[in-house]
Amino acid sequence: MLRGMMMGTPLLVTSVLRHAALYHADTEIVSRTTEGPIHRHSYADAWARAQRLANALAALGLQPGDRVGTLAWNGYRHLECYYAIGGSGMVCHTINPRLFPEQIAYIVNHAEDRVLFADLTFIPLLEGIADHLKGVKAIVVMTDAANMPASSLPNLLCYEDLLAEQPDRFDWPELDENTACGMCYTSGTTGNPKGVLYSHRSALLHAMAACLPDVFDLSASDVVLPVVPMFHVNAWGIPYAAPMVGAKLVFPGPKLDGASLHELFEAERVTNTAGVPTVWLALLNWLHANGKTLGTLRRVAIGGSACPPMMIQRFRELGVEVLHAWGMTETSPLGLANMPKGKHAGMDADSSLALASKQGRPICGIELRVVDAAGVDVPRDGTSFGRLLVRGAWVCGGYFGVEASPAHETMPGWFETGDVVTMDADGYVQIVDRTKDVIKSGGEWISSIDLENIAVGHPAVAEAAAIAIPDEKWGERPLLVVVVKEGASLTKEDLLAVFEGKVAKWCIPDDVRFVETLPHTATGKLLKSKIRELAGA
Repeated sequence: MLRGMMMGTPLLVTSVLRHAALYHADTEIVSRTTEGPIHRHSYADAWARAQRLANALAALGLQPGDRVGTLAWNGYRHLECYYAIGGSGMVCHTINPRLFPEQIAYIVNHAEDRVLFADLTFIPLLEGIADHLKGVKAIVVMTDAANMPASSLPNLLCYEDLLAEQPDRFDWPELDENTACGMCYTSGTTGNPKGVLYSHRSALLHAMAACLPDVFDLSASDVVLPVVPMFHVNAWGIPYAAPMVGAKLVFPGPKLDGASLHELFEAERVTNTAGVPTVWLALLNWLHANGKTLGTLRRVAIGGSACPPMMIQRFRELGVEVLHAWGMTETSPLGLANMPKGKHAGMDADSSLALASKQGRPICGIELRVVDAAGVDVPRDGTSFGRLLVRGAWVCGGYFGVEASPAHETMPGWFETGDVVTMDADGYVQIVDRTKDVIKSGGEWISSIDLENIAVGHPAVAEAAAIAIPDEKWGERPLLVVVVKEGASLTKEDLLAVFEGKVAKWCIPDDVRFVETLPHTATGKLLKSKIRELAGA
């Protein structure tokens, strides 16, 4: 075999921020801080501060391979942690503060985090679980001396004081590109959360894919505001992708309400953003209630759970293009992105909306299979159902501290996503359901996602969940659990009438239950297991 004669330069995250500092030195990073004010600095400043932080980590006695946890909002200090920790050969372990406290304690201990970096917001949370954090040697509060809290936590350190003591030059190690640089735990809706270790190589390849025109479509002329949190799946890779192209970064901090997001969108002239449907629903409702528009925003990426067609249509009416995407913690997370092909030009409005409502096509670097119960590939006809399997350069091959990965047992070499999907000849995938949420009635599958999308199309519905309830004759039948918009009124008969002609009669839910709120997971998805419990009660 004849080997190529290219340089063996490793793919390391450090190279991304170095590139931004050299060639986009004065491009801004804007952050709404937990302390309140808007903070501004540049990629050149971030590079210098990341080196100060890397020196501070060494001064704290941390070694390559050590896990360093973060409990923080999207902000400039969190960005510095990404690069200083990973670039030093350690693992930046981002922790989702929306998990239950006992889950957070489990995650910190399972990862064996030695130091935690925390925003002011999360100090009370850490105080509540301090006695359970076995191996944590110090907690660094991500603020300055003037805002340091009075706290019972031991070994509390000030972020800005640590940086002030260190030089802004660091001798970055030449790491193997397969060295772990990041870590994120699954939300743990069933069993304990599981840790996914990202490598430098996977992080860079994923970021390159994220920048593609058919994905986030990022360039040096863009202004990117990631609403999706940096504490979960690396904010979909944006903290690496935006500096890679030199795009201006805007961080929303802890304020994710419609008014606060709109203020930043307009003041900073944001062009690209990304987040989960629950955030965008709140923003759209705020815009409508206040008669506001979106001046510069051109593309919003929506993932985390299925985006209702109604939401895509509402953004289109505001002149904003929606990128429907799919991924998981285990896929870094981007796996599918939905942009039309050239042959779709001139498509009528209804067909265009139907296409945009699918989760998308595989990004180059990701391979998919859709298989039946016997592991045989189903036809790519857009209607045949099957289990979604995935593999690729940024797909996890196993979980941290778990000897055998159950996600790979059924089809070795492939990751079992737990999604039931269809795929057409062009590769467009539509998620029908989670394998654990699909409704099996009389031997036929009913998509809970389809039923939910139809329900939220009713103007009086704020949110809806479709679940299976036991049925003596059919095995299972669909039940709708619905939250009505404030000030609106709705009857069961009015809502069920919406389904006529949109799905087969046997797919129409048997009943509707109205509730004040629906439970969600820590990442904003409907918590179907809890909803089933509530329905049973």
